Amino acid sequence: MARDLKLNLPPADDLFTTQEQRDDAKLEKVLDIPLSEIDDFPDHPFQVKLDESMQAMADSVKAVGIQTPALVRQKEDGRYELVSGHRRRMACELAGRETLPCIVRNMSRDEAIIAMVDANLQREAILPSEKAKSYKMRLEAMKRQGHRSDLMIDSTCVPLAHKSENPRSRAVLAEKVGESQDQIRRYIRLTDLIPRVLDLVDAGKIAMRPAVELSYLPPEQQQALLESIELEECTPSHVQAMKMRKFAEQGQLNEGVIASIMQEEKPNQVEQFKIPREKISRFFPSGTPPQKIEDTIVRALEMLRQRERNRDAR
Repeated sequence: MARDLKLNLPPADDLFTTQEQRDDAKLEKVLDIPLSEIDDFPDHPFQVKLDESMQAMADSVKAVGIQTPALVRQKEDGRYELVSGHRRRMACELAGRETLPCIVRNMSRDEAIIAMVDANLQREAILPSEKAKSYKMRLEAMKRQGHRSDLMIDSTCVPLAHKSENPRSRAVLAEKVGESQDQIRRYIRLTDLIPRVLDLVDAGKIAMRPAVELSYLPPEQQQALLESIELEECTPSHVQAMKMRKFAEQGQLNEGVIASIMQEEKPNQVEQFKIPREKISRFFPSGTPPQKIEDTIVRALEMLRQRERNRDAR
């Protein structure tokens, strides 16, 4: 009876290539890859804006090309996934270039996430929403890679680092990005805000601490708050946000309670007199900043008062 023979044969690549060829294949090379073959990074948390800075970058690309290659990884279908270089790719598109010089690196999904976040965190201006999403993505990737990540949080965790955690393990990301552990926790909480409320945080209209408190509200209550913000033309303070969270945890937060809290006078609140813009828009060029309009009106009133005083003195 024939026996099954198990032969320890080398891989086909080893049979038909030299060691020098195999070593060379593992080296990273810079390739000019067609833009049409490069896909976005899934759930990329960083915005690429078509602004003056981007136009300047496109002009530079037209003049001298791309000086620093982008970073990509090849996917199973043969296409490429952009890890780092989304702004460079857009600049190439605007400049009319059809290819992007790229370093092709063999990376796993989690290695790519970490590399993508680390590269983009070097940018000068980063929105709170970008930090929030990227910190969360990086920590989840670290966790899947087998690293301890005591900074991972759930919906019941307080926005402060636990004193009982292993200091070395919980400080990994904090040390990497130059943020305190508590601040990283706060940023990650922002990912529980609905998009339009998160937009207000990015715009600087809602501060970090009240935003963290609001992140504990269910989406429908955040939507009710958003409507109250638009109606009252003001955003909640830290104390007001804490009240809303407390009422929500007690199951007592509704539109009426939100409106009542939003109508409370803040300790540092100054009474404001508002003029509908349509009533004064004809006196100012389109696009005049609100502060300039206010200053102009105040100066005009001062001049009117002085004129009346001069008339009374005659």
